[in-house]
Amino acid sequence: MLPLLNGRSGASIVRQRAQGLYELDFDMAFFEANKIVAGLLTAGVVALGSSFVAELIFEGHEPEEHAYQIATVGETDEPTQMESAEPEAAPEITLASLLANADPAAGEKVAKKCKACHTFERGGANRIGPNLYGMLGRKIASHDGFKYSDALQAKSGEAWNYEGLDGFLASPKAWAPGTKMSFAGVKKPEDRAALLAYLRLQSANPPPLPE
Repeated sequence: MLPLLNGRSGASIVRQRAQGLYELDFDMAFFEANKIVAGLLTAGVVALGSSFVAELIFEGHEPEEHAYQIATVGETDEPTQMESAEPEAAPEITLASLLANADPAAGEKVAKKCKACHTFERGGANRIGPNLYGMLGRKIASHDGFKYSDALQAKSGEAWNYEGLDGFLASPKAWAPGTKMSFAGVKKPEDRAALLAYLRLQSANPPPLPE
């Protein structure tokens, strides 16, 4: 039998103390659980807030280009066939190609500006300039009855060919400095080719066209 303490039995006191210890342990456990739950909630809020802030900072700001560019197969710095480094030069237009397509009728129209000083028919008279029938293939400064300038007489060992006459028609003073011919020249290569085609018809035996 437990002795009585202040009117209460020892067993009653033991029960009360046990109950008090139990309640204290329960309160402490509940407090620790609350701390854990609070910690988890705090961590979740912090993570959610960090994610939201990161989206605000980086949203819509994708990098303009990758830090490391990966060259694809066949990608080089060399220009392709479709994109050449320099534009191709236009093909050279030669006198031979112009003569091959020249129209003598167009050349006769160009020759009208020459008729003030020259005649073109066989046996035509000399004017300020010599008669031009049979000029192609003829020796330079060789037409009878006409007094040529020293500049043309210096070339009398040569014959009028297509290239030489083309140069003379382009600029008489440049081709034969000192010539008495005051004509400024025929500037367009197509017009000169047409005039040469017309002069070729004004000959009994014209030289063959250049190739």
